[in-house]
Amino acid sequence: MKLSELDYELPESLIATAPPPDRDGGRMMVLDRAAQSLTHDAIRSLATRVPEGALLVVNNTRVIPARLHGAKPSGGRVEFLLVRALDASARTWNAMGRASKALRPGTEVRIADDLTVRVESREPDGPMLTVTLLCDDPWRAIDRHGEVPLPPYMRRAPDASDRERYQTVFAQHPGAVAAPTAGLHLTPALLDAMAARGVERAEVTLHVGPGTFAPVVVDDLDQHPMHAEWYDVPEAAAEKILAAKRSGRPVYAVGTTVVRTLESWSLGDARTGETRLLIQPGFTFRVVDGLLTNLHLPKSTLIALVMAFAGVDLTRRAYAAAVAERYRFFSYGDAMLIR
Repeated sequence: MKLSELDYELPESLIATAPPPDRDGGRMMVLDRAAQSLTHDAIRSLATRVPEGALLVVNNTRVIPARLHGAKPSGGRVEFLLVRALDASARTWNAMGRASKALRPGTEVRIADDLTVRVESREPDGPMLTVTLLCDDPWRAIDRHGEVPLPPYMRRAPDASDRERYQTVFAQHPGAVAAPTAGLHLTPALLDAMAARGVERAEVTLHVGPGTFAPVVVDDLDQHPMHAEWYDVPEAAAEKILAAKRSGRPVYAVGTTVVRTLESWSLGDARTGETRLLIQPGFTFRVVDGLLTNLHLPKSTLIALVMAFAGVDLTRRAYAAAVAERYRFFSYGDAMLIR
């Protein structure tokens, strides 16, 4: 695809900077691929829109308070974004750093009395650092001193409510620096309503990284350096997915992260590993039959994935309708169900 094909005009006033009062209080556009139609509905109707007997697959990653603010011995302010733990103790991390001057190996940044971050090395041609957390209990220190890493387009500092609302109700495994946002709409009541209609649930993990917000800057999407994200398809989930496909029951993915996880696995990748899968029109979906997703950034790989699944023309019509009907866009925004 060409970069221009992933673009659309979005008034800034439609970017959601805060969640709705209720998790399931948003709007939902429903796209029917066979009929090439779209209708307007509400998230609370999701249980009646997912077919009876379907398998719903969610991403149970947990967003960590990955943003750390501190100071060098000289007094210069430093901000770190922890991206990925490199050891089981969570003491060594890949991180991104921001300071007035380049952060050199050996630099120590005081975050709090009980937490210092030491820069060990940096990529020669990239933004990534390797850092060590100098503290007694890294996870406890991160939780105590870290800040929820809200996406930059929200243009505000996180508040106390974001610790709960920028997290799905089924979040379990810490490691994401951004939420799997389609899952933010789901509530225990909605999940129970689907279960009552015979909708089974499976959980996978994909730790969403900062690359999810990276705009496409090359003209040809084939040349885009797709970011890597760690994923896991547990054996129990794999068995449910394979059983659903064998019996002809549809598999509905909650979010693009689940799509990338399942389709990577279906292409022969291991159940646990890293995916750099870039999905664009022409891709053959082997697992996913339905998709709940939010409304995504222009010129992003996420738009390309939606176009691959829903079709280019239907996606364009849907986004034009969402703008015209003043849907709320991006992480805390409204949703789209594609089936």
